[in-house]
Amino acid sequence: QVQLVESGGGLVQPGGSLRLSCGVSGATSELYRVGWFRQTAGPEREFVAVINWSGSPIFYAESVKGRFTISRDKSKNTVSLQMNSLKPEDTANYYCAATDSGFSWYSRGADYQYWGQGMQVTVSS
Repeated sequence: QVQLVESGGGLVQPGGSLRLSCGVSGATSELYRVGWFRQTAGPEREFVAVINWSGSPIFYAESVKGRFTISRDKSKNTVSLQMNSLKPEDTANYYCAATDSGFSWYSRGADYQYWGQGMQVTVSS
């Protein structure tokens, strides 16, 4: 099994920054990709960013390119998402997610087997 625990969410003003962290434990040697999704009102979780557990490649949603940076520390089993220039549209419940499959669509939540509990990020003045 794999366990994912997020931390770092909260309230921030527009233009501000937050750093989210995901602690990964369990069968980490089986992982292929670890990333972040977010969910607002609808049932579908929106892709944000993902990094291969090996360190590359990295993919970002178009809406966050140039503002968000994903990174991983494999030795510490953590994946972080640095979020800069935050906008109200970034307000969502953020989830860390992982998949053990290389035959996966990186931006499709259904292809990820492991999920954290979710963490609220609110961008508001």
